[in-house]
Amino acid sequence: MDCKRNLDRTILREYDIRGVYDKTFFIEDAFAIGRAFGSIVARREGKKVVVCYDGRVSSPDLETALVDGLKKCGLEVIRIGRGPTPMLYFASVTLEADGAIMVTASHNPKEYNGMKFMLSGKPFFGQQIQDLGDQIAKGDVIPEGVGSVRKIDVSEDYINRVLKDYNPGDRKLRVVWDNSNGSAGEVLTRLVQQLSGEHIILNGTIDGNFPVHSPDPTVPKNLEQLQKEVAERKADLGIAFDGDADRIGVIDNKGNILWGDQLLIIYGRDILKDKPGGIVIADVKASQILFDEIKKAGGSPLMWCTGHSLIKAKMAETHAILGGEMSGHIFFADKWFGFDDALYVAIRTLNIVSNLKGPLSDITEALPKAVSTPEIRFECADTRKFSVVKEVAERLKEANADVITIDGVRVNTPDGWWLLRASNTQAALVARAESKTEEGLQKLKAALSEQLKASGVDHPPF
Repeated sequence: MDCKRNLDRTILREYDIRGVYDKTFFIEDAFAIGRAFGSIVARREGKKVVVCYDGRVSSPDLETALVDGLKKCGLEVIRIGRGPTPMLYFASVTLEADGAIMVTASHNPKEYNGMKFMLSGKPFFGQQIQDLGDQIAKGDVIPEGVGSVRKIDVSEDYINRVLKDYNPGDRKLRVVWDNSNGSAGEVLTRLVQQLSGEHIILNGTIDGNFPVHSPDPTVPKNLEQLQKEVAERKADLGIAFDGDADRIGVIDNKGNILWGDQLLIIYGRDILKDKPGGIVIADVKASQILFDEIKKAGGSPLMWCTGHSLIKAKMAETHAILGGEMSGHIFFADKWFGFDDALYVAIRTLNIVSNLKGPLSDITEALPKAVSTPEIRFECADTRKFSVVKEVAERLKEANADVITIDGVRVNTPDGWWLLRASNTQAALVARAESKTEEGLQKLKAALSEQLKASGVDHPPF
């Protein structure tokens, strides 16, 4: 295969590579990416790259081509097989790898695939992804060399490390887990066998066709099966994963969904007892309630851009103890490595719930309330979505609006706030609005709709 290719530029996202398999993202691309990324590692005098892949139908072939490309850079390629993305992050850290690549399209539909990267233990994203595309277009790679390939099973070490921070109370929990047919299935099955209480796994078989529901725990309809099982089994809580288990969804004993910002309040309160003043980072989609509650708990809240790589980089820069996104990426730097790991977050959740005097719903229902929309994604072409956000930002600037532009536009008004940003993983725009009153929320939605209309875009399904 050729190491010089013109990749479809739409697959070069802000913090990973992602496209439709065999339409915008091809086997030949995987080889070329391996040659180019491997050349970056080798030019930095790196020697070792770890590779993992998820349960999508196309992932094994893409992984094989990727490994071939890396090997031809004269590198030692360590294949850890099929598993969740956080297991790759764990292997990268513990094996002291110079680079790491995960073949996955995360929560996207079955026809998608892609890759997530680490370089020298840090996220590889943003301009680095764009530069990688340019490098491949030029065929800028080192001369072909003779590398080596090793297969290592890190799953037992990974499970044991996750369990190291399992510290449940005396209360035995009944927990329903929804693996969403994702790549955590085998690891999850082994993990729960070592937990106290009763554990029921739904959709535990790894199946890249995702036959029961889409592997995205931020979409309420994808949690309906979990809610039903929690109710029927009178479980204490339900936990759901996305396709590669770096994102978590949680429902309480009454079936209430705990969104990412609500989870951060619970985790933040717990950690800040021992680490007062610690920085807690959340993305621009998070509720204002989160930032207020973290401050009340003695923490230092920080709003930042959406994106797992962007949050991780900011956490390392600021030495934050915790970070998270509305999408369910949660990052513990307290006791853990600072990367997003839904399996580890689940363990920390069980610790908290098993030490409660009452049910989790007591916590959920006691959280401060706001009237808000969920995170709403609506179609907008990859070639258009960023332009729409830019147009809206320019109009708001001209109107002297109170706007935060670290990631899209977050507009503060007397009625609350609304957000519009371009998705980095889908051909979509993302919107959200929050107010203290229903009347205020309607005003915010109207303002957002007006801006979209001005850019020739239909308003989302509020």
